[in-house]
Amino acid sequence: MRVAAYRKAHFNAAHRLHNPDWSDEKNREVFGLCNNPNYHGHNYELEVRVAGEVDPQTGYLIDLGLLRDIIYEEVELRFDHKNLNLDTEEFKNLIPSAEHICFVIWNLLRRRLDERYDLQVRLYETPRNFVEYPA
Repeated sequence: MRVAAYRKAHFNAAHRLHNPDWSDEKNREVFGLCNNPNYHGHNYELEVRVAGEVDPQTGYLIDLGLLRDIIYEEVELRFDHKNLNLDTEEFKNLIPSAEHICFVIWNLLRRRLDERYDLQVRLYETPRNFVEYPA
């Protein structure tokens, strides 16, 4: 029996969208308010989808307590109440766009989960704007 299980999480973080190879003018033109030199923040909502075969001995696809702990350790502790540009190694040289944040989170979780699971991450930057990896 193949099913999908979901876990939601939340974190708050600040960031600035800025390409250091571009002029300040081009950065403002492309990123607008998101290029604020003093940064800006979001209340990120995360949905993690794990899919695969249910274990007939436990009735579980995955222990959701274990998934909760992995998300807490890999995402919430790492990014919550942080300036992504300044406080994290993951975004020292990577623009912390929602797309990049989602991909980074997917990689952090992927390395902790058994390969038998399919993994998908959806990240809401605002209630109306979200990204998903893999698409």
